[in-house]
Amino acid sequence: MEKKGFTARLLLMAKRHWGTLAVASLGIIGAALLNLVTPEIVRKLTASLEMPGGPAANTLAFYAIVLVAAYLLRAVCRFISLAISHLAAWRFVPELTLTVYDKLQSLSLRYYQDKQTGELMSRMVNDTRQIEILVAHALPDLVSNALIVLAVAVMLFCINWQLALLTLIPVPLVVLVGGQFSKRVAPLFRINQQVLGSLNGVLQDNLSGMKEIQTFGQEQREHDRMVKRCKRYSEVNIRANFANAFFNPGIEFLTSLGTVIVVGVGGLMASRQSLAVSDVVGFLMYLSLFYQPLAILARLVEDVQMAYASAVRVFDILDAESDVKEAENAKELLVQRGEVSFEGVSFFYQEEEPVLNDISFTAAPGKMLAIVGPTGVGKSTVISLLERFYDPIAGRVCIDGQDIREVTLSSLRSQISLVLQDTFLFNGTIAENIAYGVPDASPEEIEEAARAARAHDFIKEMPEGYETVVGERGFRLSGGQKQRLAIARAVLRKTPILVLDEATSAVDTETECEIQKAIEELSGTRTLIVIAHRLSTVMRADRILVLHQGKIAEQGAHEELLQRDGIYAKLCHVQQLQEQTLQFLGGSL
Repeated sequence: MEKKGFTARLLLMAKRHWGTLAVASLGIIGAALLNLVTPEIVRKLTASLEMPGGPAANTLAFYAIVLVAAYLLRAVCRFISLAISHLAAWRFVPELTLTVYDKLQSLSLRYYQDKQTGELMSRMVNDTRQIEILVAHALPDLVSNALIVLAVAVMLFCINWQLALLTLIPVPLVVLVGGQFSKRVAPLFRINQQVLGSLNGVLQDNLSGMKEIQTFGQEQREHDRMVKRCKRYSEVNIRANFANAFFNPGIEFLTSLGTVIVVGVGGLMASRQSLAVSDVVGFLMYLSLFYQPLAILARLVEDVQMAYASAVRVFDILDAESDVKEAENAKELLVQRGEVSFEGVSFFYQEEEPVLNDISFTAAPGKMLAIVGPTGVGKSTVISLLERFYDPIAGRVCIDGQDIREVTLSSLRSQISLVLQDTFLFNGTIAENIAYGVPDASPEEIEEAARAARAHDFIKEMPEGYETVVGERGFRLSGGQKQRLAIARAVLRKTPILVLDEATSAVDTETECEIQKAIEELSGTRTLIVIAHRLSTVMRADRILVLHQGKIAEQGAHEELLQRDGIYAKLCHVQQLQEQTLQFLGGSL
């Protein structure tokens, strides 16, 4: 994306704030024009001093009043330009951040497979912050200084066109150096933002995994990793700033050549009386206004490069295509029975590693379907396809005969409640977490869902009951308690389809029995799909699917599968031996 492209796109995205930016532009133009007043007043004052008898008192008073008024108005215009441009920028940046966030919410899970959370956060927060510099600083400075250069150039030519032409000699050099600097420094700022994003990614991972770091005594190892990351971040910043430190003095030297020319040639012309001394003085003052903006415009290259590097990273997200998209004429999903069917479904995450291969099955309305099998055979993938976190490579998934790719995502997911193995709780109260899917749920409804999930008893024992704050990711609760809250959260939604993905994996045997009772009570009221390693959880299922190497190897009821003495029977036998071993070890201890 070229700079012109991203600047135009940013301005188009900020069109709601064009009115505010227009006011800021008026302030910029006013300040630029008022900058021309001072040299002209000094020039006229110098000319009057050359006259016999000098200037009259009222003339001096007039010049003083004009200068005070010009300085005051310039200060007002500068305030308007600075304050209003920042107002527009800080209204736009949160909107851009929200746009990036909404885009991330719309992307399928495949997008996140190779992304770090901290790196995405860096793009959403740090990179959008850099764009504020463009809106509030770079663009206003670019406009105001360009106007000053043009206006001063006109005044210089009005005073003496020959001398004005000589003062333009350094300008091509400034433009040439500025262009070369832009080409060389742009990659440095892009690397800078990439390294910052990577650093944030590692920080986020380490802070989330602090318990594991301390448990395994890897503090020194992670410290050493952070030393390398921080050193790398330091190096890329030093390189970028070293280039800038070389560039700015170089520009200042080139612009000072113009002053040397005016002093030499203008002084010679004045000594020969071909140019008035007052014009030389005025020329020098205007010249300071001419070259200072040129130097500032050159320095703006740094801000623009930083904003460009950040904009590229932001637009990488905004331009990302989700592989899960709603159909153009997507309809609302109408669920009357809650029948779920997979018809010849195949899927892979990596093309060389197929996960599901032409599987077909039906989860009957009001019945409990269990899916079992060794780790990595695609059990959880079945649920991801049902929720349309991914789309199948072949085949289709239907609910009540409706292909879920032809309905809206919101209507699809409003009909399914999901309890995942890795339970996520927000840093709020227990009641807020249970009611997350139903924000307007009454306390009675929340309690009813908690009782159904066998969570009410432990909740009442908490210091503040349902108003107890669970902490970030629910760290104040045990694994079993968190999963029961997740089940309560799913139950409260009262959807026709309820999916439990290893919902009892982190609970003890007693709690598992209670949750099994809760599941049995829900059976018959909605379609239940249960994935479990613990086969005791699925023994009472109406139908059990056994996945093996991406295919349905066996299916039937518990007793029927045992009689076949196949994969399911072997799984049951292995788990029975494991349970006996644990009981023996527990008795020995």
